[in-house]
Amino acid sequence: MTSSIEIKNLTKKFADDELAIDNLSLNIEKGKITGLIGPDGAGKTTLLRLITGLLLPSEGSISTLGLDPTTSQKLISAKIGYMPQRFGLYEDLSVIENLNLYADLKEIPKNEKEQIFDKVLTMTDLKPFVNRLAGALSGGMKQKLGLACTLLGTPELLLLDEPSVGVDPISRRELIKMVKELATEGMTILWSTAYLDEAHSFDSCVVLSEGRTIYSGLPHALSETSQGFEQKVIELMGGFNPQSSELAEKFELKETNIEYVIEALDLTKKYGDFYAVKNNTFHIGKGEIFGLLGPNGAGKSTSFKMMCGLATPTAGTAKIMGQDILTNPSKARSYLGYMAQKFSLYGDLSVIQNLRFFAGVYGIDIFKRKDKIYEIVEIFHFEKYLNHDAKELPLGYKQRLSLACAVMHNPPVLFLDEPTSGVDPVTRREFWHHIKALAEKGVTVMVTTHFMDEAEFCDRISLFYKGEAIATGSPTELKNMISPTATMEDAFVGLIEQYNEKEVLK
Repeated sequence: MTSSIEIKNLTKKFADDELAIDNLSLNIEKGKITGLIGPDGAGKTTLLRLITGLLLPSEGSISTLGLDPTTSQKLISAKIGYMPQRFGLYEDLSVIENLNLYADLKEIPKNEKEQIFDKVLTMTDLKPFVNRLAGALSGGMKQKLGLACTLLGTPELLLLDEPSVGVDPISRRELIKMVKELATEGMTILWSTAYLDEAHSFDSCVVLSEGRTIYSGLPHALSETSQGFEQKVIELMGGFNPQSSELAEKFELKETNIEYVIEALDLTKKYGDFYAVKNNTFHIGKGEIFGLLGPNGAGKSTSFKMMCGLATPTAGTAKIMGQDILTNPSKARSYLGYMAQKFSLYGDLSVIQNLRFFAGVYGIDIFKRKDKIYEIVEIFHFEKYLNHDAKELPLGYKQRLSLACAVMHNPPVLFLDEPTSGVDPVTRREFWHHIKALAEKGVTVMVTTHFMDEAEFCDRISLFYKGEAIATGSPTELKNMISPTATMEDAFVGLIEQYNEKEVLK
């Protein structure tokens, strides 16, 4: 058997004849890493669930490790490891307790546990954290623990559904390195992702769009660079032709003479003896795009929350449009539009109900609300989703709705916490098209991202690590700190390595 997975004329329809997989034929080569790449809603998750037998096909056939998932789901489960997008870690259990739970679920004999645990903990570098609660792990460490639990039982086939969403570049490199080592041992790996720069780490890649294959083959046949790869995939998906940003055109920004729109003044957050943020100071001018970069757990989101008044600083303060967030929190927040890292709208409310609710919360004049909501619906193309519950939206539309609610009251300041995490390349282009146009109009933007190409759009960047800003400057300045030919990812990794080396010498 040269293929671990064989798919012929596969179709999957859901309610209302919604077509998730459209007459798909595909072979996944044994012992290789295949990237399953595509935008949100392309059918990646549905395909993985069909391969495992968790969903049944409407038409066509699948062979998984020589077995039919529709009739042999239990046999297949014993041979595969499946890590879904939201892996079911128990956050109130420790690392070792989670491993024990999943080992019991996979019926691993007690006399084999110690050796297996030692192997997966060594591979994932989690040995020093075995007694830490899963909920206290950083995003990258949670993904490593999820992978460790998935590997219990030494599966022949590993299915990973977007394992690197929201994970920083260092952790992504580590995850890919671990998975490559597994492939050298003969394991077949199918890795689903929306990060196109990951494609070059795979032996082959399949690009899906609307349930169909638009490319299958070697990653390098599409392009030699991640940026070129993304452009080619966007072209295959129908392209992105930016017009002028209607959002920026209709954005009503009040004039101000304030020198610094955003200020952090010795901002500090301490939990016991642990500094989540330590003495952070920066000043951001009108119309500037200021990026906060750093590994998971570096203190970026904590800084956001303090500056929004959602968390109280242990020391220091922040000012928005000259208003102190501690002494005048309501006034300071009135200038803000905030898009949280995790979808934070009301999932049980429809799109239109969320828009109406936030129009009221942000104090939009009651006589202007209807027109403003209609304008937002047109700009973000919500027409067909107006009566859908927010929790049921595709991820790209969830992010659009979050951004729409953050900007509908025309705030002079935008805080965007990983606004494009996990969304497709076309939606990413659309978001940044709006963000750059708003900045050109004078809106001040503070943004976090794990996409290094997005960091290039920032005017200045503050690189966070262990709660501190270890480097600040333009993208070019940060890259030159490493070498004249460094990429943004090289700068990210290199500056953190330099910091760690200095700490060792202290």
